[in-house]
Amino acid sequence: MIQRIQSIYLFIAGVVSLSLPHFLSLYSDANGDVVWAINDAVIISLFSLSGVLSLISIFLWKKRQNQFVLGRFNILLNFVLLGVLVYRSQLLSGGTAVLEKGIGMIIPLVSIVLLALANKAIKRDEDLVKSVDRLR
Repeated sequence: MIQRIQSIYLFIAGVVSLSLPHFLSLYSDANGDVVWAINDAVIISLFSLSGVLSLISIFLWKKRQNQFVLGRFNILLNFVLLGVLVYRSQLLSGGTAVLEKGIGMIIPLVSIVLLALANKAIKRDEDLVKSVDRLR
């Protein structure tokens, strides 16, 4: 059942997490140098883990509960990633004195929204299956 809407949401979240950090800058440091996700092992590993979890959960369509739990874990992972990004941008770039934040800082927010939409669709499918089982 790859054609379900949650599979599309999960695929887009995986592609966003895996590819966009390579093309979008995160922030500028105090010297004015642009910081990329590839330069930091922790950030790129969190982005990669989030993308891989999204793509793995697409293929768990027979186990909707596991897919739902993996989606929630991925949302939590993206919140951690967002916290790391905000902490590093405030610490390294001189805090709020430098307002040069890159567009790459919102990638976890995009992933969180897509994963929340996918979890909502998974929950709707689970409720539909439970209602059909009740009628038998």
